Amino acid sequence: MIHPTAQIDPSAVIGDNVSIGAYSVIGADVQIGDGTVVGPHAVIEGPTRIGRDNRISQFASLGGAPQDKKFAGEHTELIIGDRNLIREFVTINRGTGDGGGATRLGNDNWVLAYVHIAHDCHIGNNTVFSNYSALAGHVEIGDWVVMAGFSGAHQFCKIGAHAFIGMGCLVGSDVPPFVTMANDQRGRPRGINSEGLKRRGFDAPRISAIKRAYRTLYMAGLSLADAREQLTEQASGSEDVRAMLEFLDRSERALAR
Repeated sequence: MIHPTAQIDPSAVIGDNVSIGAYSVIGADVQIGDGTVVGPHAVIEGPTRIGRDNRISQFASLGGAPQDKKFAGEHTELIIGDRNLIREFVTINRGTGDGGGATRLGNDNWVLAYVHIAHDCHIGNNTVFSNYSALAGHVEIGDWVVMAGFSGAHQFCKIGAHAFIGMGCLVGSDVPPFVTMANDQRGRPRGINSEGLKRRGFDAPRISAIKRAYRTLYMAGLSLADAREQLTEQASGSEDVRAMLEFLDRSERALAR
């Protein structure tokens, strides 16, 4: 299942039932888990750890050195989980020494053509990165986030679980869970991702609680401190509001408001 023109470093560890296409290059200190398929002309540099049953398309470039002028060749890595789809011309770089040392992509993500994920990003599970979307360094993406085509996130931003970043929207602030960002290039909150939540099995009471929290945070004219106080009261009856409140507590950049 390994094409004879593929170049594989002797130190690479290749699992069972792995397929590697023509002219692909697998570098030193790369591990590829069982059942993973690597298309032709892909390049995977190490140190990189790839889980099982991933689909990596032609011309993808994974595990390259971080695009950071401070990087001095220190030992860093890329860690990819299971069952991810990584399409053509995707680039995912390793971490940096002063940024935690690792770039991480979880499980069951769709990373579509021409996506760039920079050094030290941490991506959760079940996300979708549409064509040409991009992350600068140190970005944190929660589970089930959707990045629409041509969207992007500034370095060190956090985007909470179930958020939706609209087409062409550039995120420069932390985006709480469930929030939709859209409408102009810099991106502004435009309600909650209610359609996505319905598709994932959120019932009407859960969605109503999230909508109430959104109105408190964005539509009531409250200061962030006052909104946080009200959200604390609402969180007693909703695990989703608690998740929003915990995100606010972890936010280090300005909050998207």
